[in-house]
Amino acid sequence: MTRIIAGCLLATSLAFSGGAHAAEAEFLKSLEGNWTGKGTVKVRADSKPVNVSCKFNSDAGGTSLSLDGNCTGLVVFTRAISADLKTSGASYSGSYVGAGTGPAGLNGSRKGNAINLGISWAKEVNGDRMAQMTIEKVGDNGMRLTTVDKDPKTGASVVTSRINLTK
Repeated sequence: MTRIIAGCLLATSLAFSGGAHAAEAEFLKSLEGNWTGKGTVKVRADSKPVNVSCKFNSDAGGTSLSLDGNCTGLVVFTRAISADLKTSGASYSGSYVGAGTGPAGLNGSRKGNAINLGISWAKEVNGDRMAQMTIEKVGDNGMRLTTVDKDPKTGASVVTSRINLTK
């Protein structure tokens, strides 16, 4: 009897994890493609936002997402931006390049249409090495990339970038 119950629990566990994997794969696939859009970026939490135009290419596998692109602001600067994520069950981890400090670590999870990630910067940014990033699916053909950091003077959360993209 114990073996039957253990077998049923194992089968149930595998069924749920397989369903979760399929749901993540489907969600990641919906983020695949060529994306363009506009947004704002702050170099520091206390600086004025700069308007940017961005282009990204996104590749998705069953358990991974890769975003590669660039953003141009003031027709003066262009910055390469990339994020590589892997999912294991409900957890996401990977790396991000775009802040000019070197590769940053990403860790988090998905809730609904948003992957919410903690950023661990390679060097200090805005007084510490931590921030937040959200990669959000918006409607059928939209994606929003947002980073939030703390103002080192006030401790208040500040949106340091928000980029709205469409396919």
